[in-house]
Amino acid sequence: MLITQDNISQLAWDKMAGMMPAIIQHQDTGAVLMQGYMNVQALEQTLNSGLATFYSRAKQALWCKGETSGNYLKVSQIVTDCDQDSLLIACRPQGPTCHLGTESCFPEQAISQQNFLSQLEQVIASRKNDAPEDSYTAHLFSRGTTKIAQKVGEEGVEVALAAVAETKEDLLGECADLFYHTLVLLQDQNIELSEVMAVLQARHQKK
Repeated sequence: MLITQDNISQLAWDKMAGMMPAIIQHQDTGAVLMQGYMNVQALEQTLNSGLATFYSRAKQALWCKGETSGNYLKVSQIVTDCDQDSLLIACRPQGPTCHLGTESCFPEQAISQQNFLSQLEQVIASRKNDAPEDSYTAHLFSRGTTKIAQKVGEEGVEVALAAVAETKEDLLGECADLFYHTLVLLQDQNIELSEVMAVLQARHQKK
């Protein structure tokens, strides 16, 4: 169930004396970032502010994640499980989530290969305004849309040629180059990978 202000009361608050575990998940990569607890007031404040807010059992008070560090968790969606006694919250972190400075409080978890494109997208976005001499990605952005688009076209041709005339290793390398340069072009156009995924999902659902 998608959580809104209208259905907060339908959750099973009585199971844990008015508390509920809240799992924070990166909305782009799917990585688990942290786990905290919410009461009704914390959930209401989260929905109102768009920033993940928890209930501290130690301090017995509400606390907004990032209120001291600036590393806020911007909430995009909140859902509950089948028993309505726990929350899964999709967020986009504004900096490291863990107080130890890591992206996640579970840093050992492996990010799946499927989600690595989203991680790479974030790296590319972070280099968009860097000096051209600092990285190849920044150099591409400095050349402008036409040159980036031209590079994507070149890589597409190289993928096709590798498929018919070269080795599997060559094809893999060319496909990796095409994916990377396509992500750069999307960033140049201020388009998120999730928007492309939404188009693919919509096409799939029509079949």
